[in-house]
Amino acid sequence: MSDFDYDLFVIGGGSGGVRAARVAAATGAKVGLAEEFRMGGTCVIRGCVPKKLMVFASEFNDAFADARAYGWDVGDGTFNWADLRKPLHAELDRLEGIYRRLLNNSEVTIHDARATVAGPHEVALAGGTVVSAKHILVATGGHPSLPDIPGAELGITSNDIFLLDEMPKKILIKGGGYIASEFACILNGLGVEVTQFYRGDQILRGFDDEARALVSEQMVEKGVDLRLGSNAASLKKVDGGIEVTGVDGKIEVFDQVMFATGRRPNTDGLGLEAAGVALGRGGEVVVDDYSQTNIPSIYAIGDVTDRVQLTPVAIREGMAFVETVFKGNPTKVDHELIPSAIFTQPEMGTVGLSEEAAGAQEPVEVYAATFKPMQSSFAGRPDKVLMKLIVSKATRVVLGCHIVGPHAGEMIQLAGIAVKMGATKEQFDQTCAVHPTMSEELVTMKEPVRTT
Repeated sequence: MSDFDYDLFVIGGGSGGVRAARVAAATGAKVGLAEEFRMGGTCVIRGCVPKKLMVFASEFNDAFADARAYGWDVGDGTFNWADLRKPLHAELDRLEGIYRRLLNNSEVTIHDARATVAGPHEVALAGGTVVSAKHILVATGGHPSLPDIPGAELGITSNDIFLLDEMPKKILIKGGGYIASEFACILNGLGVEVTQFYRGDQILRGFDDEARALVSEQMVEKGVDLRLGSNAASLKKVDGGIEVTGVDGKIEVFDQVMFATGRRPNTDGLGLEAAGVALGRGGEVVVDDYSQTNIPSIYAIGDVTDRVQLTPVAIREGMAFVETVFKGNPTKVDHELIPSAIFTQPEMGTVGLSEEAAGAQEPVEVYAATFKPMQSSFAGRPDKVLMKLIVSKATRVVLGCHIVGPHAGEMIQLAGIAVKMGATKEQFDQTCAVHPTMSEELVTMKEPVRTT
């Protein structure tokens, strides 16, 4: 008989926490999980899933135009947010139900309550109940942060966009990261007049310069009013909406202002510091390679650790935690060469090093092809595609792969396997092309466009 109420108590019902709870329970461990909001976390409830559904919806505007070019007698159609909002939320309800059934079927005890860490082996539930656990796993994720400017509370974040009663006619999106840029494209595709402010000289900082420049160029081509080197100084409620004063003194009025200016780990009021758990400068839980904190019985995974903020990474960290703690097989998560996709329009898929990062570490060759994709070129649209490989001169290993264009996310998943395996440029070249496809360019680029 255990001296604890639970062998494992998980705080947070997102993708990482739910996976860890289920897999730990499968080993015979007694597992409890607390979630104060809705099961599924950021990804399922207010992130990847509803966002991707809205991406699909926003692409029909171009699809109607393409259809006419291909001989179909169709009109432009009219988008109705209410007609999407209801089934979208029904889908989120369905997915949350699946998460709950998976936990119940795994015999994980669900607590629909806020939980805080009360000690190395204690968790306090809202209402006053305190339970004990041999191991505590913090998987509380993160949340969007608002900038420190007057009137910031008048703005919304990515958490709120799915809950709007009606689509704005005119919106300002503040930020230049992937969340800001994705929603600028989504709302533009749905017919909203979109202005995007970013204080830097180019959006998508940290990604390959050539790739992000093409995304930026195409966003502007499609109608996003992208203003680089711009920032908002203050917001004020007025009769016509929200008055925004820019740092340049220019004043404009928008129906909505959306801030996508960074995310913070959900550690406030969680009791971690009182329990002795070390936090980083941004409030993130500090962990080692095995997701263990400085308190041996307390672990943390996912966005609350601010390592790599991606759902599949949180799931891998949860699996590695169970391997380490419950299966006696110490397992680290490999955070190198993680493929990722940005669902802008056009999409970007990337794995490995950018040209700039690779060139800073060693001499490289750059292979790149920019062209018009067959489908939209035939329809008369000015879309462009980029296929790019960064190759080590010394080893010939492909250090990075960057794709901009339709279905880039699907392509980078497969290219990521080759890059992760350490494939060389010659092995790419030895692979027969699939014709006619966009991705065949990855195996047909024979001469570098430049070297560094």
